[in-house]
Amino acid sequence: MPASSSSTRPVLRRRALVRRPRYTARTADKYELYQLAVQSPEHDLAFVARHYRRERGREPLHLREDFCGTAFLSATWVKGHKDRTAEGYDLDATTLAWSREHNLAPLGAAAQRVALHQRDVRVRGDRPADIRLAQNFSYCIFKTRAEMVEYFRCVHRGLAKDGLFALDIYGGTEATEEMEEERKVEGGFTYVWDQHRYLPGTNDYTCHIHFRFRDGTEMKRAFTYEWRFWSMPEIKELLREAGFRDVRSYFEQSNAHDEGSGIYKLDETGASCQNCAGWVAYILAFR
Repeated sequence: MPASSSSTRPVLRRRALVRRPRYTARTADKYELYQLAVQSPEHDLAFVARHYRRERGREPLHLREDFCGTAFLSATWVKGHKDRTAEGYDLDATTLAWSREHNLAPLGAAAQRVALHQRDVRVRGDRPADIRLAQNFSYCIFKTRAEMVEYFRCVHRGLAKDGLFALDIYGGTEATEEMEEERKVEGGFTYVWDQHRYLPGTNDYTCHIHFRFRDGTEMKRAFTYEWRFWSMPEIKELLREAGFRDVRSYFEQSNAHDEGSGIYKLDETGASCQNCAGWVAYILAFR
């Protein structure tokens, strides 16, 4: 089996900025920077839980986070309700250890409701999940159709009978260009998404994350990803082939400045994004 691990992962959508002390390449923790620049767990979890409640008429309680990295989503999930539980899967021991120290330990007794596993995401979980997540395009580590269908089938089998699988995806006219995108993050650093190499014959994709600081220093290639670029129709077709009966796409709506609004609406064609340079969408697959 290939290594199905993504210790941290990129995302193109905006998040609320958090005030932090000034950073430098020497003093910064790359996992903390990643969480500040990339992740918005409250937003992601609220979105999927809302749609679960709307479709199933009950509260989801057990979450499984594939490619969990620092398990920021899992920690946020259990913090939100005393009856919630979570399990996270990743192959990177260093990142899981960081998670236990920085994201789980501060939870106190609630940390006992999170189980982290250094295992392949295709293994059977501790229990069927109400909601299962593969966020920040981490599943793109599977580069062949056979591997992706196998993973999606494992997800389908591991869900509760009324379970929901949620993943995000991105595209747009600039999605496969070899380019860098910078975004300033409050606290004194710049997040850089580097689409370093793209091979159109195979859709193989090499991307990096760099962090640049106000003092002129840089944390270069803090994270690197070797992926296949998958299109929205491909992923939705493979989910249906894997057994999901209801697969929907929700595109982020652009605001007046043609930037991500953080508002996602049901849109099966993507017409709402008007083939913009870069778009992000959720895919929700109901068992």
